[in-house]
Amino acid sequence: MAVLAQFSTNLRLLRHRLTTVRTFVDAKIKWVRDPYLDTAVEKEKHLKPMLSLKTLILSQPSKTLPLSAASVHAHRLRLPTAAAKFVKKYPSVFVRFRLRHRLSLPHIKLASRALIAHKEEALVLDSPIHRKNAAERLARLLMLAGARRLPLKIIDGLEFDLGLPHNYVLTLVSEFPEYFQICSMHCDDSNSCEMLGLELISWRDDLAISVMERRVMNVGLGGRRGMRISFPMELPRGFDLEKKVRNWVDEWQKLPYISPYENAFHLPPNGDQSEKWAVAVLHELLHLLVSKKTEIENVYRLGDYLGFGKRFKKALVHHPGIFYVSNKLKTQTVVLREAYRKDLLVEKHPLMGMRYRYIHLMNKTVRQSKAIRTGDHRRRKQIV
Repeated sequence: MAVLAQFSTNLRLLRHRLTTVRTFVDAKIKWVRDPYLDTAVEKEKHLKPMLSLKTLILSQPSKTLPLSAASVHAHRLRLPTAAAKFVKKYPSVFVRFRLRHRLSLPHIKLASRALIAHKEEALVLDSPIHRKNAAERLARLLMLAGARRLPLKIIDGLEFDLGLPHNYVLTLVSEFPEYFQICSMHCDDSNSCEMLGLELISWRDDLAISVMERRVMNVGLGGRRGMRISFPMELPRGFDLEKKVRNWVDEWQKLPYISPYENAFHLPPNGDQSEKWAVAVLHELLHLLVSKKTEIENVYRLGDYLGFGKRFKKALVHHPGIFYVSNKLKTQTVVLREAYRKDLLVEKHPLMGMRYRYIHLMNKTVRQSKAIRTGDHRRRKQIV
């Protein structure tokens, strides 16, 4: 009996230690470049500004746009160069032309293949399945926030990666009134300042199941609370954790898994258990994104608002086998490792399939006819 009592006491002490003590070893984890994931990030270079310009062109009644108007909106569209130079760079997407009257200014329109891709993309975006899926992803994002609400400026930063329509406030809110409503929120630094936010009207238990919990349930292990669920880890070639770091990670993985949809702020912020919960939240966030990646500033901005502070930063540093930070495209991008095999998504969302179509067009050159004089004859040679 005494032995049993002692065992029970030791177990309580161990649980207390796991949830309150910071045991991460004092070892520097070096950053190792992953060329495949860097490629996954780099292949989307200029995709966002191209899609923004496409949307602006198609918003015009004539489906054409004066080149001068594109120049005026260059900053808002985040064009990396002058509008004329950007249009010229992607001839398989944009066509530059002049109207028939002699004094007309240069105009731009979509190339035929880009217009076909847009129509196919519209079928995806307008399908009931996609719109319901987008609404549920947005609802889950709001459920990661304890108050079920987020400022619109934070959601706007994640809009593209979440796969939301560019006018999601007008479309999704009106289409799913049982899900969302616009609300007024206090600014971060002042109670007298207010800003617009989006609120989930009521908690949805059917959506409050993380991807990690669904995996466990799918293999018949149930989904009981506090299970010891380990995160998938993949380290790039040439990356080797120190033995003491590997030992810490192994023990850390054995800690109980706390759902990202639970509130665990009662845990000491510097404890190992608290870190596993922060990793769970970040892991779920990246899984909600159709591209399984986002710029690091979006992660930090959301983390600061949710109250995680430096915990997201520590999670990215301590767990390079779960998250990768790419330095490509003059920014930093957080990538969920398990979502990729080399530079390709393991599970490709239909919207990502359409984005890859656009990327293919952006990389495609146009054949032009060039007259070449040979002796007394002129012949036309096709060049790429």
